Amino acid sequence: MKAIVALAGGVGAARFLEGLARLLPRRRTFIIGNTGDDAEMHGLHISPDLDTVTYTLAGVGDRKRGWGLQGDTFHCLAALGRFGLETWFQLSDGDFATHLYRTERLAQGVPLSGVTAEIAAAFGLRARLTPMSDQPVRTRILTRRGDLEFQTWFVKRRARDAVIGVRYAGAAEAVPAPGVLEAIGRARAVLVCPSNPLISIGPILAVPGIREALRATRAPVLAISPIVGGQALKGPAARMMKSMGMASSALQVARLYEDFLDIFVLDHADRSLAPAVEALGIQAVVTNTIMTGLRRKKALARAVLEVL
Repeated sequence: MKAIVALAGGVGAARFLEGLARLLPRRRTFIIGNTGDDAEMHGLHISPDLDTVTYTLAGVGDRKRGWGLQGDTFHCLAALGRFGLETWFQLSDGDFATHLYRTERLAQGVPLSGVTAEIAAAFGLRARLTPMSDQPVRTRILTRRGDLEFQTWFVKRRARDAVIGVRYAGAAEAVPAPGVLEAIGRARAVLVCPSNPLISIGPILAVPGIREALRATRAPVLAISPIVGGQALKGPAARMMKSMGMASSALQVARLYEDFLDIFVLDHADRSLAPAVEALGIQAVVTNTIMTGLRRKKALARAVLEVL
């Protein structure tokens, strides 16, 4: 059976995929996760977006925060602070275990895609989750203060600095992870999750071969707008787009994906943008895209499947 392939960032993608998983429990889902947010902290390799998707689909993620493990403690992080180490990146105790395992396996020579599969299996995931590449690709945020590492800008500095550009260090030398191009080529459908187009989906598209595969696939390619009424439901997407000279709108997101997109899902709040989306040669679908609770997540996933 052909798989549904999903390009996924962090929280927004995880919420949508949670709803999709409830409707397709026995069908294959191939999730390509962003690793542009990956970082090295306390000697550990951290993959925030991969872990957010894993924890959410496993039913153990913190629903209120959207990241980390539900009910976890922070004793290890507090102990590190006792020694004067930085603790601005919030790592809970169970989360530390995931990063310890990942780092050890990478040191043993296992590629990131292999380690990700092992972690997903340990959490009981039925979907296949893989990074976009086994090679490091790191999102760098260009500001008037200079070029900042992503987590420094986003977490430590709380995204305060106006963004004037984004680059994906290492992307030119990276290759898609095993199976990624084949999955897109053979897909039943490809979904671009409602994730930040610049820092969650952008790094995936920057890996040579992935954007080209999306253009070439015979499968319908559908994206869900992460912008509703000119605002991001979560995260800094709207502010980033404005500071980079773009319109903060669902239509702007459609334009960023215009070269490979067949279908674009808008919220009811952006119904008036549907004709402009269709003028790009993209089918516009209007539905409720705000995922407040599992019922809404499933409803959005159902609407997407009905369109496909």
